[in-house]
Order: sequence, then structure tokens, then C-alpha cells
Amino acid sequence: MADIKDPENTILMELPAGTVTIELLPDVAPAHCARMKELARAGKYDNVAFHRVIDGFMAQTGDVQHGNMEDGFNLQRAGTGASDMPDVPAEFSKVPHARGSLGAARSANPNSANSQFFINFKDNDFLNGQYTVYGQVVEGMEHVDAITRGEPPAQPDRMISVKVAADA
Repeated sequence: MADIKDPENTILMELPAGTVTIELLPDVAPAHCARMKELARAGKYDNVAFHRVIDGFMAQTGDVQHGNMEDGFNLQRAGTGASDMPDVPAEFSKVPHARGSLGAARSANPNSANSQFFINFKDNDFLNGQYTVYGQVVEGMEHVDAITRGEPPAQPDRMISVKVAADA
């Protein structure tokens, strides 16, 4: 298991292939980190599908409204929803969209991030300064690499559980 430096700002994401450890970046994007922890603590990310997974680019998940594969899941609507909380304003920084970085998914409006996020499979510098980066995979990236591809995948993988390490 990863050496967890700050359990309050570390996410443990259980995937079918194994556990992914993500260090959040509260000094860079405090509102995005707070939202992820709030949704994780409420169990909202548990069983949510990876609805958009593009080989050589990223894996997107986090639609807590339509993406829960155990509660009214509709693959055609997955990716169109959000939480019932207000959107989170952009927190752009100089942190690059490097392999394993966690980015806030949003619409064309930079201030429309809510619950959805993506994990970059590779360095995606063209996203720098346009999407908020608020975490970094520090262990288990091989499990992210194993997520089923597709837009949407015919048989999507899911986040089995998402927890704040301080609570695990």
C-alpha cells in the first residue's frame, strides 16, 4: 500500500483491478478537493461507471446522478448528470495534466465542474490551464490503465468504492 502522507487529502478508489491511491491537491484547488471528499464521504461515487474512456487520453467518471450502476443506471444518460450541489468555479493552476493527474470534467463553461472527473492516461498538455487539476495518482495507475475503453464502453467498469483515507 502507498505511503499516505496526508490521509485527510488522500482518496482510495477501489476498481475491479485493485486500489488506486490519489493524493488531492488542496493548496492548488481547495474547492474541488472539498467537493470530492464530500461526495466520497456520502458514498455518492460508489458503483459509478467510467462512462467515457478514450485510449491514449483519459478515463472519465463521477456522474453521481446517472452513473450509479446499482441504482437506476442508464448507459445512454451516464455522463450527463451531476450532484445536487452547486457547480464548482474553475481553479486553474500551473499544475500540468500529466499521466495520472485528476482533472475536473465540465461543460464549455469553465465554472461548470460538479462531480465528474477524469484521470489522464498520458501527459495531456493541451488541457493545461483549461481544466482544473486537483489530484495525482500515486499508486495503482496500472489499475486505471486496465479500465475498459469506449464512449461509452459496452460493459463499463465502475468505481466499486471511493473513500477518504482518513476514514478508511
